[in-house]
Formats: sequence, C-alpha cells, structure tokens
Amino acid sequence: MTRTIAAAATVLAGMPVHALAQTDVGTNHEGGLYWHVAAPGGAAWALECRFRSAIIATSRYDTRHWVNRLRTRGRGAQAGRLSVDNGDCSVTKTGGSGPVGIAIVRGTDVVADGAAGLGQRAAVGVF
Repeated sequence: MTRTIAAAATVLAGMPVHALAQTDVGTNHEGGLYWHVAAPGGAAWALECRFRSAIIATSRYDTRHWVNRLRTRGRGAQAGRLSVDNGDCSVTKTGGSGPVGIAIVRGTDVVADGAAGLGQRAAVGVF
C-alpha cells in the first residue's frame, strides 16, 4: 500500500503543473464564460481571450485537443462563450468609427471595459 502511494506521488510530482489543471470539456466547447464585444459605431476590433487550459474534442479522430486561448476579429457587436469558467479577455480597436467594449459574465459577476482610440486596448478578467 505504501509503495503504491509513493509511486502515485512520484508520477504526479513528475507531471507539469499545467497538465494537472486541465479540464476535459469534450464537445462542449462553449460551456464557460460569456463574452460580448460591443461596437455601437461599427468599429473593427481584435479579441484575444486566455483561460485555464482545457481539453476539447474537435473531431472523432482528435478527442484530446488542448486549448487555452481564443483569438478572433470582427466588426460591430459579437458574442460567444469560452470553454471554461475563468479567464481574461482583451479587445483592441483596429479601425472604424466609435468605441469598442468588452464584457465577460460569470453568474452574476459582470466585468467590462472599453476603448475609444485606434490601437487602444480594453481588458477584463474573472478568476
């Protein structure tokens, strides 16, 4: 019994910390935080979100795909969800008129920020 516990502890100690923190979400790629980019004037933007690493199934052949970041570009308002329930997102205004804003929601917690100038970045996070 003691040898089994010692062997298990040795295996866990040898694993990278990020491997222990991964969450397997399977095919539920969008079951985490809600994010929303607002651009009332139709401004163009670039969004980058980072979150705790997750393992997703992208196809029946790739069921152990590792992901910890979402990058997308758009114009005007857009919304979506991250794979897990924590993370941080930043949006950068890349063109067009009007400001851009980013908000993320977890339960009743809402965190938001905005940017008005070209190249300016707004950032939010929930951990």
